[in-house]
Amino acid sequence: PDKERLTVTSIIEAIIDEINPKLPGKRSIEAKSRQMEKLLRDSSRAGMTHCLVIEEAHDLTLPMLKNLKRFWELEDGFKRLLSIVLIGQPELKNKLNERMNWEAREVIRRCEIAELKPLNDKLKDYLIHKFNRINVDITKVMTAKLTMTSRTGLISNTYPLVVNNLTVKVLNSAAEIGAYPIDADVVNSI
Repeated sequence: PDKERLTVTSIIEAIIDEINPKLPGKRSIEAKSRQMEKLLRDSSRAGMTHCLVIEEAHDLTLPMLKNLKRFWELEDGFKRLLSIVLIGQPELKNKLNERMNWEAREVIRRCEIAELKPLNDKLKDYLIHKFNRINVDITKVMTAKLTMTSRTGLISNTYPLVVNNLTVKVLNSAAEIGAYPIDADVVNSI
């Protein structure tokens, strides 16, 4: 869904539906909120843990970001009932900058930022790992040099998403032209 139109009610309804999809919904936001909190508490006491994951979180509005604090504060004694993970592009880091968005400081101060760095010299290990997950020895498929050379002053684009997309393009191109194993010429043609 469009993160700019994400509402507290839609999150509450999603949590209720995830924990107990057969439960009849309440009408008012207050009743839904109590229902959600009871479900989370009962589920937590039964040994379950819950995590709200919001992808494309860089598109969240500041008011919605501020509202997430209420979900994070749900507790049963000293135990939090809900963890929240925000996944987004670099713009999310700007949104979580207290100096830029002081009005959201209460939630920003509760966030821990884990920034995904470019793979750079780990590119070969990453690709070997990806191919091993499908039981394929990459050295049998690809003879191209699996390293990235960087030039001073350039920004690296060896993020997993970029590498994955490029790898798919290389594999598709190699399949189209019948290039096996894949060599540097096929990779450079992309």
